[in-house]
Amino acid sequence: MNKAITQGITFMPQPFAAGLGQWSSGDGRPGSDTYENAANAAFVPADQDFGGALELQKVETVQRLRFMGETPILPGCYLQIRARIKAVAGNLPNVRIAAFAGGAGGVALPGVTVSGPAVTLTTYGEVVEVSAIVGTGQRGGVDMVWGPQAVFGHFGLDLTGPSGGVVRIDDIEIEDVSRFFLRDVIATVDVRDFGAIGDGVTDDHAAFEAADTAAQGREIIVPAGTYFLGQSTTIQSRIRFEGTVAMPDAAILALTRNYDLPAYIDAFGDSELAFKKAYQALLNNPDHVTLDLAGRKVALRAPIDMAAAVGNRSTYNQRHVIQNGQFSVFPTPAWETTVVTSQATYAPESDMRRLVNVANVANIPVGSLVEGNGVGREVYVTDRNIAAGRLTLSQPLFDAAGTQVFTFRRFRYMLDFSGFQDVSRMVISEVDFQCGGNCSAVLLPPQGSANHFRDCFFTRPKDRGITSHGEGDQGMMVDRCQFLSNESALLVSERQSIALNANANDLKIRDNRGTFFRHFAVLAGSSSLITGNHVFQGDSASGGLRSAGFVMTRTNNRGTITGNYIDNCFIEWGNEHDAAPDFASEFSFSALSVTGNVFLASDMAPWFTFLAVKPHGPGHFLDGLIVTGNTFRAIGTIDRVESVDTSLADLDYNRVGNITFAENSFHNITVPSESPLVLAHDQGTAAATWVISPAPRLPFGAWAQTVEALVAEGPLRDAAGTPQHESPYVLTNQGSGKDQVHVVWPSAVRGRLVLRVRIDNSR
Repeated sequence: MNKAITQGITFMPQPFAAGLGQWSSGDGRPGSDTYENAANAAFVPADQDFGGALELQKVETVQRLRFMGETPILPGCYLQIRARIKAVAGNLPNVRIAAFAGGAGGVALPGVTVSGPAVTLTTYGEVVEVSAIVGTGQRGGVDMVWGPQAVFGHFGLDLTGPSGGVVRIDDIEIEDVSRFFLRDVIATVDVRDFGAIGDGVTDDHAAFEAADTAAQGREIIVPAGTYFLGQSTTIQSRIRFEGTVAMPDAAILALTRNYDLPAYIDAFGDSELAFKKAYQALLNNPDHVTLDLAGRKVALRAPIDMAAAVGNRSTYNQRHVIQNGQFSVFPTPAWETTVVTSQATYAPESDMRRLVNVANVANIPVGSLVEGNGVGREVYVTDRNIAAGRLTLSQPLFDAAGTQVFTFRRFRYMLDFSGFQDVSRMVISEVDFQCGGNCSAVLLPPQGSANHFRDCFFTRPKDRGITSHGEGDQGMMVDRCQFLSNESALLVSERQSIALNANANDLKIRDNRGTFFRHFAVLAGSSSLITGNHVFQGDSASGGLRSAGFVMTRTNNRGTITGNYIDNCFIEWGNEHDAAPDFASEFSFSALSVTGNVFLASDMAPWFTFLAVKPHGPGHFLDGLIVTGNTFRAIGTIDRVESVDTSLADLDYNRVGNITFAENSFHNITVPSESPLVLAHDQGTAAATWVISPAPRLPFGAWAQTVEALVAEGPLRDAAGTPQHESPYVLTNQGSGKDQVHVVWPSAVRGRLVLRVRIDNSR
């Protein structure tokens, strides 16, 4: 690039033949003395080496020669000043290119180099060339670095050394030599041309932004070095890093034209730091919506505190996406679980989600799992008040009133959002969390809605895949993800890891695959849609135990479990997150639909069931349950597909209502359950009361409460065989187990009767 050609800028000074009044013996600024009519200077029109030349006698300690015209200094433009000189008489001086460096308003720039290397004249008549290069950037080969504040220069030379000698000087030349410094002469701008130093100490922020302003569509180049940016820096142009940058944690680097993780890795030289700074920019620049990891791996030495990485926000509710990459870990002590035991009091009558009088409360991290007597699964510390000595919990405790010693386990997560107050509309897409058995994957914020995981892999989490310690899961969507356990080699009874949990409502868990966890999902909220998932949790033991794949802890569930493949695990429906687990006029176990699923089990104990209801207090009942269109198959044999876990309490079967348990298929199931149940009864001996036992085919061992219909199949006959035309009435809830139906006739008859019996009452 030559600006004399491309922009018509004149750099060359006037020749001496044009008059010596344009050449100063001072600094070249207006008003300084010139060589016009000077006693020690004359124009020689016909020198044998130079043609026209200036003959100058050195009479001052530093004899200055400066062109009075202002030669412009432009960022990215490098000028070479050359002069040919020879000694003709007297003492032999030293000679060097020299200049006055001018800034805005014509003031002299302080602290810059204004002379080039000196050459000593040694022989009379020998032509010697001296030169120097001037420019704004600190580049190799630049003799005079003036920085981005330079505006113009008065160029010439100095004679130093002994005085009295006479020299002749050819016309001074100034040439644009930027081509020596720009590798791409049209499409790049170098930050060094705007004053960047790259020593890791000097603040190069202004140079970067000046280069960005000048780029105008060209690419900015950051050469080798470490460039300290002392404050937030926004680059509107494309930028390419050969060197790296260093910034304070609070300073934001916004790369608006090439915003992706590879650009930040190039900028910071470390994938972990690069991701933090890129995420910080994502939440601080309205032009950024998606952080594309571009297929790169981010290797973590410690959990990322996502709120601390951003630094200046506690909430963010705009849609934002992290996509297309992988997180892995270096095994370090930073991933070790923190375990704290502490005495605390639970008084549910005061606040059912609070522990008070907590000893050593400052040592208990927010996000810790709570364990203790009467504590349900997946209860976490949501908040703490150190001064008051209390902890806020994600869920109530079902049987922990009083004072006891609790255990708090703080798992370590790759991405830890617990430091935020609220993060919503976050999408994590096509990301592989390679936990490697060293850590967990994601801890959600304490509040948030409509967060979305899609097409992700959660590979070998040590403890948890996705954890909610508050209600950052409201309306969360988990779609087409794979959760691959680190515990596949363990027996079911030894496993501890859980793929995900949630506390809030309205989840959509769709088309995922989960393998060999203790539980796939523990869901404390309601109104969830669980569809198309494949969850399997078996082991190599013969007749082994099986754990729940889906744990539902809300009695009035209002959820659907549809079209899933539930393999060697089961659905558990309980109320372990109820501070008053006894029934007390609230909705009991209700509003759950289990339809169109494939259930399979192998090598299991014969008492295993695919659907278990576990009341944690007495008085509860089923009131709104649909189990239809499912296929139940056992490799081996199991007794039945449904059960009530009575280890803590049984159901009130007198209040069962609105149940449909029908149109399912059973393979290797000893007792296929159904309600309404259609069954035939053959009465071989004439009797006025027929005792009919629908049990054990009534679901959950419930009572025979309603007979919807009954019809005689063929004639009814008395003891002598004479046909009888009589109508009966029925008595339900008969027998010691209340699972019999008595059909009462006006007289003793025998025959065949077909009935339709339900476990619901007729209310």
